[in-house]
Amino acid sequence: MVLDIHPPHLLFLGDINNPLDAKTAMGVLEWRPEHCIGQFRLPGCEIDLGLPDLSPAAALEAGARSLLIGVAPLGGEIAPEWMESIRLSLASGLSIVSGLHQRLTAVSGLKSIADAKQLALIDVRVAPDIHQIATGRKRTGKRLLTVGTDCCVGKKYTALAVCKALAKQGVDVTFRATGQTGIMISGSGIPVDAVVSDFVPGVCEYLTPDAGENHWDIIEGQGSLFHPAYAAVTLGLLHGSQPDLMLLCHDPERAAIDGFEAYPIPIISSAIRRYEEAARLTNPVARVAGISLNTAGMNKAQSDKICTEITESTDLPCFDPLKNAIDAMVLDLIS
Repeated sequence: MVLDIHPPHLLFLGDINNPLDAKTAMGVLEWRPEHCIGQFRLPGCEIDLGLPDLSPAAALEAGARSLLIGVAPLGGEIAPEWMESIRLSLASGLSIVSGLHQRLTAVSGLKSIADAKQLALIDVRVAPDIHQIATGRKRTGKRLLTVGTDCCVGKKYTALAVCKALAKQGVDVTFRATGQTGIMISGSGIPVDAVVSDFVPGVCEYLTPDAGENHWDIIEGQGSLFHPAYAAVTLGLLHGSQPDLMLLCHDPERAAIDGFEAYPIPIISSAIRRYEEAARLTNPVARVAGISLNTAGMNKAQSDKICTEITESTDLPCFDPLKNAIDAMVLDLIS
């Protein structure tokens, strides 16, 4: 699924104060800064991306073509208190881009405003019309999937960084987006969590088709096997993508699943074992090849120390893709 999401954007942050809820805006800014004109925040918003605070009219004058809803709250609903700002953006001349489960086209009154202004309502989180049951057939080519001890621990960032590093080394490689933010960054992909559960593994087979012997698909992971709400999409993605390798993504400062404090983060050795066990249903040689840390709350020395400790305890390479040079390391990962 290829999308034109009308860049550049004004990034809408609403009234949020949890940085994890801003992962869409942060991801687009990190990987497509040329697409980001400014930020639009409501009173009470404590997230600052470091972009100019602009009204929709000012953003349009600065060159923006769309308001991109940069918030990904639990449940994926458009908050009622955001509607005035969305309507104002349309009235000002901006198309609207959303990766939420609730579709813009289903919100009363929005389509008539957009049509009158000849603007677009772009829903990214829409499942393609593919009703394909998984076959479990082994496909040609190689695949690497990012998995996590929780949501929002760097699966997308890790996949993008590894893909970029492999491409620099001359490897035949493709990034496969499976979530709304990855699609917004790359321009194509399938939002796996919008697919009917029966078809998730089959759609993942479709997303990662037969390829050349030396081609690598780097697949953006979703959810976590250890998440009480989102483990199902993770399992379907594991079975359908049939990864040869996995990178386990982890936040070493997080003690419990975000938003589900009764569920502790698993220890790394247990997470490795359970991911390999689950993946080997459809690929008997699947294995975790490394650990990718999200050490945003640490300085470089602290980050390097915990990477060393994890490498010593697991005998696997450990790195933070935003703090460590990985261009040379990635070739060892896939060898």
